[in-house]
Amino acid sequence: MFRIGIDLGGTKIAGIALDSQGVERANGRVATPREDYDGTIAAIAGVVTRLEQEAGIEAGGASIGIGTPGALSLRTGLMKNANSTWLNGKPFDRDLAAALGRPVRIANDANCLAVSEATDGAGAGRHVVFAVILGTGCGGGIAIDGLPLTGLNAIAGEWGHNPLPWPTPEEYPGPSCYCGKRGCIETFLSGPAMAADHRTVTGEALDAAALAAAAKSGDRAAAATLDRHRHRLARSLATVINLIDPDIVVIGGGLSRIASLYETLPELLSEWCFSDGVRTPVAPAQHGDASGVRGAAWLWPPDQR
Repeated sequence: MFRIGIDLGGTKIAGIALDSQGVERANGRVATPREDYDGTIAAIAGVVTRLEQEAGIEAGGASIGIGTPGALSLRTGLMKNANSTWLNGKPFDRDLAAALGRPVRIANDANCLAVSEATDGAGAGRHVVFAVILGTGCGGGIAIDGLPLTGLNAIAGEWGHNPLPWPTPEEYPGPSCYCGKRGCIETFLSGPAMAADHRTVTGEALDAAALAAAAKSGDRAAAATLDRHRHRLARSLATVINLIDPDIVVIGGGLSRIASLYETLPELLSEWCFSDGVRTPVAPAQHGDASGVRGAAWLWPPDQR
C-alpha cells in the first residue's frame, strides 16, 4: 500500500509518497495559486499525478491525505477557518475527490504535524502530543495515541485563535487578526508577527530568519525581540499545559529552527503553569519541514483505503 500526503500551505503545496513501511519514495512541491480555488484543486491533482509517476505507483493506486490551514465544518461540510481564505466556504474534500477520482482525508495542518511526530517523530510512543506550527500562521493540533483529535466542532487544538494570555498593557488589545478579533496568539507568535513587533519597537524591517541570525551575532535589539517572543510563547503554551497536560509539545514551522527558542522555555513555563513544577518537554519537530506532509499521508491507517 502506498500513501500520498499533501501539505497545502499559503505559499506552497508540498507532497510526499510513502510506501507501506513509511519510507519516502517521492516528493515534490509547487507554488500555491493564491486566491484561485480552481487553480489550487488543479495544482494538488498535478502534484499527486507526478508523485505517483515518480514513485512507480499505478494511477489512482495511493491513498490521499491532505493537510490544510483550516478544517471542514461538521455542520456544513465546507471549509472554514483557513487563513488561505479562498478555500473557506468551499466543498474542498468533494471537489478534490472528484478531481482525483478517489476519496481523500483532510485534517488541519497542525493535526497532521501532531500525527506525524506521534507516529515516528519527537513524540513517538507518547500518549498525548500537542503540536504547534509557528510559521506564516500559528496553529495547534492534538494527537492521542497517534490519532488526530478533531473535536465536536472540528476546532480541537485551535490554539492560535485564543487571546494572548496575561497581556501586558503594551500588548492589549493586540493586533487585528484575519478572524475578525484582536490579540489572537497568532498575531503575536507567527513569523510575520515577530517581524512586525521588531519593526514597531525599532523601525527596522527584518524577517524572522534575519532576526534570529542578528540575535545570534550579538544584535541586542534583535535579541530583545526574540526574548519578548519566548515570553509570549511560554504564556501561551502554559494555558495548553494547564488544560490538557500533554506528554510533549512539538514545535514545527519555520520558527521551530530558531535554537534559542528552546533555551529558557522550561524555566519560563514554570512561571505560568499551575503546578509546583513543569516537566513537559518542548522539542522541535524531528521531521522538520516534512513533518506535516508525512502526517497527512498517515491520515489513512494501514487497513483503510
